[in-house]
Amino acid sequence: MSLKNNVLSPRADQLIEDGFHVLTYENDADIIKPIVRHVDASLIQFHFCFRGSATFHFNQSTYSLPLLDEHVLLLYNPQRDLPMELDVSPNSQLVTVLISIKKFHSLFSQEANQISFLSDENADKKYYKDHIITPSMAVALSQILQHQPNTLMSRLYLKGKVYELLSLYFNPTEATDVAECPFLVDEENVRKIRNAKKIVLERMTNPPSLQDLADEIGLSLKKLKEGFKQLYGSTVYQFILDHKMNHARQLLGSGSYNVNEVALQLGYSNSSHFIDAFKKKFGTTPKKYLLSVSS
Repeated sequence: MSLKNNVLSPRADQLIEDGFHVLTYENDADIIKPIVRHVDASLIQFHFCFRGSATFHFNQSTYSLPLLDEHVLLLYNPQRDLPMELDVSPNSQLVTVLISIKKFHSLFSQEANQISFLSDENADKKYYKDHIITPSMAVALSQILQHQPNTLMSRLYLKGKVYELLSLYFNPTEATDVAECPFLVDEENVRKIRNAKKIVLERMTNPPSLQDLADEIGLSLKKLKEGFKQLYGSTVYQFILDHKMNHARQLLGSGSYNVNEVALQLGYSNSSHFIDAFKKKFGTTPKKYLLSVSS
């Protein structure tokens, strides 16, 4: 496992109740960052990659398992501890749920025969499963990532959202009640919003106008704005700008480009506009940042 720079600490680490942890991670740096955390054999692990990617390492890095963008990994090995050792790519967001097998059985006691790794014949077998995050799951993950810990009723809210997330994982056809934005109850709308994200990331140097983007994905302008903000926590243009600036930091950090070259790569015809945006995002100019990483 590569130990590049400092280990990535969870942005939030909340004990919902005994045997039930929820952690959120965000790597906003321009380098890969590792996560290292002991997890014993009694715990089932769910790792949701809301954005970006990561790579798990096992048996002293003799075996690796990718966690892809908008995918979830379920990991469980009752025979041995399965520590979290993974490299998280830049611009990635993860939600990890650690739940004891005892607690899990209590939640799904009546449905245990429908969950393969809880069946009697699989009770002592290791279980790794990769699964695509459904639109309903993406909504719940977005709300988990955006919620503010330490607020009144925070733990109860988070507990409800994680229960919802697990129920959607095991019953993906079940619709979720999204009180904050009923529009996102429709999974087709969520698919369109996620397609909008894909489009703007692919064309970030010359993104379409909001109206053109709305037309391309088949939504009204109003629904595009409201749905994108609800799902990703920012406006479309702020999302693009944040991604541009994080990419700029990666390019500068590579030492292969000067400030003007990075500005051009990101679609800025005027480097002063790029400099202003970079300084607003990171509190320093691209030149000073370039000097700091090259010294």
